[in-house]
Amino acid sequence: MRGFVLFAAGLLVGGIVQTAIGQGQNRDIVGVNHVGMTVPDIDTAVEYYSGTLGFKEAFRASDDAGVTRLVYMQVSQNTFIELNRADGRPAGINHVGIHVDDVEAVAKMFQQAGADVAEVRNSSTGAILSNVMDLNGVRIELAELPAESDHRKAMNRWR
Repeated sequence: MRGFVLFAAGLLVGGIVQTAIGQGQNRDIVGVNHVGMTVPDIDTAVEYYSGTLGFKEAFRASDDAGVTRLVYMQVSQNTFIELNRADGRPAGINHVGIHVDDVEAVAKMFQQAGADVAEVRNSSTGAILSNVMDLNGVRIELAELPAESDHRKAMNRWR
């Protein structure tokens, strides 16, 4: 069931992104980069996604106490599954990440179209991010991935 949900979410967001690109609205949208999921135990999830599904760990980020807060599992060169600590939240998909070349421009485009867009911020992973909430409360994370970002480094070392 979870696989179907991931597949359906990818189709939906991919369709939206491709439609926007096809209509020439913004050439700064690259494509779907990741699906973010909350998990009750990151170590167990990493073991499953690497050992059972064969995805390799791309990178991880820790909180101020040095405890792992997220791990990116690399599905293909440009596609990841982001595993986040649940920390009391229900396990499951919590956002879809869209790779963009200019987060400011894309955030402005979506805001001008009437979307609920959060402030642009810098992530500890080196990505430049903003969030868009869709009409059903689904979070879409816009991610600009500069050369120094953990995402871009993982994409560049893919074999």
